[in-house]
Amino acid sequence: MTQHVLRVEGTRIVAGDEPVTLKGFGLGGWMNMENFITGYAGAESQQRRALRRVLGEEAYERFFGRFMAAFFTAEDAAFLQSLGVNSLRIPFNYRHFEGDAEPFVIRAEGFRLLDQVVEACASHGIYTIIDLHALPGAQNQHWHSDNPTQWAHFWSQRQFQDRVVHLWESIADHYRGNPWVAGYNPVNEPGDVEGTAIGPFYRRLEAAIRAVDPDHILFLDGNRYSTQFDQLGDPLPNCVYTAHDYALPGFVDGGPYPGISRGQYVDRDRVEETFLERTAYMRETGTPIWVGEFGPVYTGDPARDEQRYRLLEDQLAIFDRHDASWALWTYKDIGLQGVVTVDPDSAYLRRIAPVLERKARFGVDSWGSTDAGVRDILEPIERLFQEEFPDFQPYPWGARRWIHGHVRHVMLAEALVDEFARAFEGVGPDEAEALADAFSFRQCRIREDLATILRRATS
Repeated sequence: MTQHVLRVEGTRIVAGDEPVTLKGFGLGGWMNMENFITGYAGAESQQRRALRRVLGEEAYERFFGRFMAAFFTAEDAAFLQSLGVNSLRIPFNYRHFEGDAEPFVIRAEGFRLLDQVVEACASHGIYTIIDLHALPGAQNQHWHSDNPTQWAHFWSQRQFQDRVVHLWESIADHYRGNPWVAGYNPVNEPGDVEGTAIGPFYRRLEAAIRAVDPDHILFLDGNRYSTQFDQLGDPLPNCVYTAHDYALPGFVDGGPYPGISRGQYVDRDRVEETFLERTAYMRETGTPIWVGEFGPVYTGDPARDEQRYRLLEDQLAIFDRHDASWALWTYKDIGLQGVVTVDPDSAYLRRIAPVLERKARFGVDSWGSTDAGVRDILEPIERLFQEEFPDFQPYPWGARRWIHGHVRHVMLAEALVDEFARAFEGVGPDEAEALADAFSFRQCRIREDLATILRRATS
């Protein structure tokens, strides 16, 4: 039987003449590491520099070599298949393919890593979506683009844009004709402050990729972290426009569901209204809907988590009713969201436990912690800005979150980077490799309630 490269036909994704609804996960924390997923503070490049300094070159290479090899293997792909999902979005950091000291020089190692997951998934009937999650210069203001500063320079500097076009030409050439690659997600959660660069850049990038690979779908995120599409213009051919649909009750500071979260009452109807608002562009343009990220975080409190499972089930039912494809964030982590989680009793988590406690106390992880421990610091600053700079509402989410970004997720996080690294003092190469093995499937645990929900949603 011939396996067809997926393409867009009207409002559907199809393989040949058969419609395909993509249902799966994002593989956060692997080729693009994130602080709440693996436990460090700040941005990935900060963590790597600090660990290299503390571990030394051999132990550093052994740790990350094993981490990259163990995080997703054929065992993980088989587990995904057992859940009934058919797709995996693979986020990656540009640094695996290109160094800042050698721009435009593509590294084979990046393809070796991507290929091992693409091939493992293909052998289990799972499509992959290749997702550039961290771009040179940073395409958005937050840690998940490996950005330690809150400034997104990608949109204002042509050199960064040229490098990304060149990188995608290389990726398109590598995966051209591969039917198990569902397509390319060229820019995760863009944050173009002016909103004037994203549309022209997408058109330039689309033309460059099509010149190399005319067939694969492009999955294009809206501006303002994949929520705003009015700056993109008319849809490009064979493209899927990507909404991210995190619901307020699912955030770390979310309230009861149904109930009040961040001052808003949210029930199932409101969740659907938000979904319809975020995907209006797709219905107006007659293009497919793909929710590239969504999903609650879990608290460890059974009653609260039960409400979050209910929220997830409602979202999945809404997506199904509107023929939306989806990728749940995220597959594997140290306990906040993953269906596969690192064993709390692992040597890795025992070693970093004091740092995790300090991170939680200071609220440095935007995604995984609250400001409860630093209100005495933040309240005077918030009050100052309300009184002295009431019109200051910086992109993308206004003054309050901008303040939190600088204080918690830049200054305090940077101070904690070295604390994380010091937790590995005295670790030799063999122990470093064993610590990284905590992320292997056979050493992890399954979040069974979430697995059950997903099996029902895909059956």
